[in-house]
Amino acid sequence: MAEFLIKVADEQGHLRQQVEHGYSEAEVHDRFAQQGYLVYWVKPRTLLSARGGQFGQRSGRLRQSTFLIFNQQFLTLIKAGLPILTALDLLIKRQRDKSLLRLLENVRERVKGGELLSDAFAAQQVFPKMYTTTLLAGEKSGNMEEVLSRYITYQRMVQTFRKKLLVSLVYPALLITMVTVMLVFLITFVVPKFADLFNNLGADLPAITVFMLTIGLNAQKYGWIVALVLIVGGILLWRWKQSDKGAERIDHFLLGLPLIGEIRLKYQVANFSRILGTLLQGGLPLVPAMETAAESLSSRQMLNGVNAAAERVKEGQSLAHALETQKLFPDLAVEMLEVGESTGALPAMLASVAEFYEEDVQTALGAAMALIEPLILIIMAVFVGGILISLYMPIFTLGANVH
Repeated sequence: MAEFLIKVADEQGHLRQQVEHGYSEAEVHDRFAQQGYLVYWVKPRTLLSARGGQFGQRSGRLRQSTFLIFNQQFLTLIKAGLPILTALDLLIKRQRDKSLLRLLENVRERVKGGELLSDAFAAQQVFPKMYTTTLLAGEKSGNMEEVLSRYITYQRMVQTFRKKLLVSLVYPALLITMVTVMLVFLITFVVPKFADLFNNLGADLPAITVFMLTIGLNAQKYGWIVALVLIVGGILLWRWKQSDKGAERIDHFLLGLPLIGEIRLKYQVANFSRILGTLLQGGLPLVPAMETAAESLSSRQMLNGVNAAAERVKEGQSLAHALETQKLFPDLAVEMLEVGESTGALPAMLASVAEFYEEDVQTALGAAMALIEPLILIIMAVFVGGILISLYMPIFTLGANVH
């Protein structure tokens, strides 16, 4: 099935533009016309239109804090005994986030038309697949309250963990930015000013000064070319990263880095374990839960490994043995999962694995930052000090000759 952009109006005259799956433009047009919508146009979803996402919003631009509040309110209304449509109507009336409001309005119309709640959310192509899968598990089990409650707990834990990571990265990021700006300013602005001064004096310059002046003058003259090359190179690298081959090679390189690779691997293991445990507690079978959890991984190598492990689980292997075969997960994680499977407490063991590696990531990241911050300061001192020495050395020499 292909993706199509469609613009329709409902009975109240409200215009709506969204992405739909279908076999042809005519099939999508007829489907909405039979539902009573006035169809303005249907066209294939191209690369440019895909960037626009639905309703003119960027795909994936969903505020996690707003989405968490919505789920908390939605769960409260369901627990109070309100039907899903009534709960959606109440939340839509009080929703201030315009992008989420339009998504919820489309969800409500789809549910009114007879679609399942999970299918209505999945059709928006903005909400996480884990969320739609959780809703599907709740619909099949008839226990929507419990699965929503578990998903909200998962959201809170993930947001807390991400906030801690971001806080630990703020200072190094600011430090690197300031050092970069300072070096660019010194080389492209200050150094050429000294070149004019030394030319007027006509003095013999030390080799280090000549070298630094050459760099500064060339940077001022050809800096825009270097900046253009870096931008084009960044765009080409980003496009290559979107391909399967490029993403896997870049990910293999990142995972192979001494310190960063280990932290990245542990973060992926913690994220996968947290999602898989939440889905299993919601009643989802192991293989679909693994496939859903794999899609949340940002590491292409880990994603491919988990999908391959899911195929082995389909053939009858245990989860721990299937993951061990891929040689991606740490031995400790595999051993803990093996114990969880043998005792029948896999979801609880997955939660323990997630907690263990989340703490390990925070500890390793803290240690890395403790090493990186002084290293950045040393590099800054060496570069800035070298530039200043090379520029002021001829001035000191001229002053000594005058005396």
